[in-house]
Amino acid sequence: MFATPEQFAATNKANIETMLTMANAAFASAERLAALNLNTARSFMEDGVSNTKALMGAKDVQEFVSLQTAMAQPTVEKMVAYARSVYEIATQNQDEVSKLMEGQMAEVNKGVAAALDKAAKSAPAGSDVAVAAVKSAIAAANSAYDSMSKAAKQVAEIAEANVAAATSATVKAVGTAQKAAPKAPAKKAA
Repeated sequence: MFATPEQFAATNKANIETMLTMANAAFASAERLAALNLNTARSFMEDGVSNTKALMGAKDVQEFVSLQTAMAQPTVEKMVAYARSVYEIATQNQDEVSKLMEGQMAEVNKGVAAALDKAAKSAPAGSDVAVAAVKSAIAAANSAYDSMSKAAKQVAEIAEANVAAATSATVKAVGTAQKAAPKAPAKKAA
């Protein structure tokens, strides 16, 4: 496939650059995920301490229940926001890797097509049918890959829409439950 050492070196250099780009994308995603996890853990810990202090200051059971109910929605909203952020980081990473893979596939296809054309020129008479069959098989494989890629993108879009709908429904359900919870009765002046 490689006519000269320079072609071999250029191909290796391109492959190494692609691997480095993929590694950098993975590290960037891991870094964003680690930062998200640390910030979320810090926020939940601070909220936990604050909520515990508030609950410990409750004067009776009804105030305790009222405080718990009031604390539920912000907590659920934070958990939903965290899950959404994790999903976004994963989706962005997947998109970056997919783009890199598509670029690699395009380069491989160009190389195979060039090699086939070169082989066809030096092939014995009557081998046109075999070369055409190989080109047809490559075209069919590329078409199948494109179809699978499009289907995967559609599935990802549907999944993203479902995640958004589930997130919205969860936040609304918690808000409705919070509004329906019994309120502490007003204290009578002594």
